[in-house]
Amino acid sequence: MPADTNAAAFSIQSSNDGRVAVIAVSGELDITTAPTLATAVDQQVESSPSALIIDLSAVSFLASAAMTVLATTQKDHGDNLAFSVVADGPTTSRPIKLMGLDQEFTLHANLASALAALD
Repeated sequence: MPADTNAAAFSIQSSNDGRVAVIAVSGELDITTAPTLATAVDQQVESSPSALIIDLSAVSFLASAAMTVLATTQKDHGDNLAFSVVADGPTTSRPIKLMGLDQEFTLHANLASALAALD
């Protein structure tokens, strides 16, 4: 049986200017890919940025395992750095809000507003 060619390819792109670390995720963020996000968070936190932004604007599916990574990031690192998440729309921000996680960390509609909030 051929593979599903409609499945969104999962990828993570990280950038860090020494002050702000941004982790941009695309594709499906589920139980199989959430550990990759957790690893990317750990790698960025090791460089001691003052802020960490996880950009979910290109995520096509957000599972509870991924939301656990977000909550754990806030719990483990929120006292040491400004942590926020970029999520907009029914695929990403809706489940985050339904779980009440928008009360745990700052949610932004786009990366520009997340970066502007740091200034």
